[in-house]
Amino acid sequence: MKFVKQHFAKIIFAVVLFAAFALPASAQELKIGVVNVPLLMDRAPQTKAAMDALEQEFAPRQREFTAKARELEDLNAKLQRDAAVMGETERRNADKQLRDLQREVSRLQTEFQEDLNLRQNEELGNLQRSILAEVQQYAQEQGFDLVVGDGVLYASAAVIITDDILRAIEASFNANSSR
Repeated sequence: MKFVKQHFAKIIFAVVLFAAFALPASAQELKIGVVNVPLLMDRAPQTKAAMDALEQEFAPRQREFTAKARELEDLNAKLQRDAAVMGETERRNADKQLRDLQREVSRLQTEFQEDLNLRQNEELGNLQRSILAEVQQYAQEQGFDLVVGDGVLYASAAVIITDDILRAIEASFNANSSR
């Protein structure tokens, strides 16, 4: 009998303890949202604006590279066409000029690509920070308790807030660009 009373007391204690912790949790519902960050990065108007600005920034260097590449093609074609009628010295000079131009075109292309990649990474970092700030602001304004992003294995449509945040990002971009 003493064993039953002790066992019964433990069960009652466990039920009371469970109720004490479960009651506050059920009294307040959590508001959770899921954000597809790569989708936001892809569709945000800030991304297109940044990429357009980069294109404009690097357009002169792209034109320079294209002109040098065209010059190389023209020189190569001329050398192929006129090689039979050139003297030995003239052909060696043309070959040297062709090699020098190939090196210059290769150097221009490498420098251009490295600089472009560096600037793209800078801009993408700025965009990521901006989008994170937008998500945090949206979550606070809408009363979310938890917003998760990458690494979600499943989320029902009821908790996905990506489109809502995208609309907020677009509105923020439009407000800032109209100034």
